Amino acid sequence: MGGIVVIGAGQAGATLVEKLRANGYEDKITLIGEEPHLPYQRPPLSKKYLLGEMEQERLHLRPENFYDENRIDRILGRTATGIDRKTKTVTLSDGTKVSYDKLALTTGSVPRLLPAKLGGDLKKVFAVRTLADVDAMAASFANGGHVLIIGGGYIGLEAAAVAATKGLQVTLVEMADRILQRVAAPQTSDYFRKLHKGNGVAILEGVGLDHLKGETTVSGAVLSDGSELAVDFVIVGIGIQPATALAKQAGLKIDNGIAVSESGLTSDPDIFAAGDCCSFPYRGKRIRLESVPNAIDQAGIVAEAMLGRPITYQAKPWFWSDQYDVKLQIAGLNAGYDKTVVRMGERPGSQSVWYFLSEELLAVDAMNDPRAYMTGKRWIEAGQSPAPDDISNPDIELKAITVKPNA
Repeated sequence: MGGIVVIGAGQAGATLVEKLRANGYEDKITLIGEEPHLPYQRPPLSKKYLLGEMEQERLHLRPENFYDENRIDRILGRTATGIDRKTKTVTLSDGTKVSYDKLALTTGSVPRLLPAKLGGDLKKVFAVRTLADVDAMAASFANGGHVLIIGGGYIGLEAAAVAATKGLQVTLVEMADRILQRVAAPQTSDYFRKLHKGNGVAILEGVGLDHLKGETTVSGAVLSDGSELAVDFVIVGIGIQPATALAKQAGLKIDNGIAVSESGLTSDPDIFAAGDCCSFPYRGKRIRLESVPNAIDQAGIVAEAMLGRPITYQAKPWFWSDQYDVKLQIAGLNAGYDKTVVRMGERPGSQSVWYFLSEELLAVDAMNDPRAYMTGKRWIEAGQSPAPDDISNPDIELKAITVKPNA
């Protein structure tokens, strides 16, 4: 008997094997990860770890003895290359075959890379996803110079904040009209543009990369407006995509990631999925969440389902980003909003952006304003909404605002 095999040793995979044991599963558990490291936290990679404020050991979600004591076998530094659903076996990159009774895919996501024809294969062109990625770029951060960051999403902005904090010259280019255009309202973009410019970052919006220059190592960049920059290294932050190659090979249903039910079951009755790699039903549609909270919560749901106790996943989306001394906290999903309201916080530099669809509160972005975040999160999860005019009125305290149930 192969027991339960979990492919993917990130946050979701680590949480899943832990929950299986905690919830009473006694048979064999095998965790497979393509990186040679124990499961670790990813968010600090582009922040405290890159700044040198966190040691590698502190990144680990659990120490090695935890896995030993809980009889969780680890196969690390090897990639799962194939799944045979008929024989219930997983083939690894070294040819080893691992049998399973039930299988979980927690393969996460992979960064979108810059194509080789644009210079993506030059040395000192980095992505920000794994421990190896960040270790590879650490020397460049230590040596100073000029860094070009391609992409004005949260990964790019967090990398820019670290680089500026370490005294580098930083240029960030964003092909869209504004930074954070895909994920946030103009008011949130304005807040972070001002923050970064105040820290010396040159932000070029509506400007993309034409190509990078260099023989073997990057030395410069030609931008879409024809301008040229001399650069010492480049960070590419142009988004991520679900890691679905293994699921596709196995013939599982794919729909913006591995399609799973509300309990995490794929189109195969013995295969489940959790985390960044999968999409699931949410309020009448199918979504995919790229966040640590989702990976943890969904892994817990999948553990129950794998033990024969399926329950419905009630996602409560929330996210965060740290840039300089600003903590951004996001509650809810802003997709489909038609109105935004800005509320100034009590402390200098703190504010929140509230997203509405008609009169329904969808989401809130809170910058150094934990009270706005917690209040908005509570209302969203309870299915309640305040009047937009009350939110924007500085004379009404948040705790005094009356809310109504959503229609």
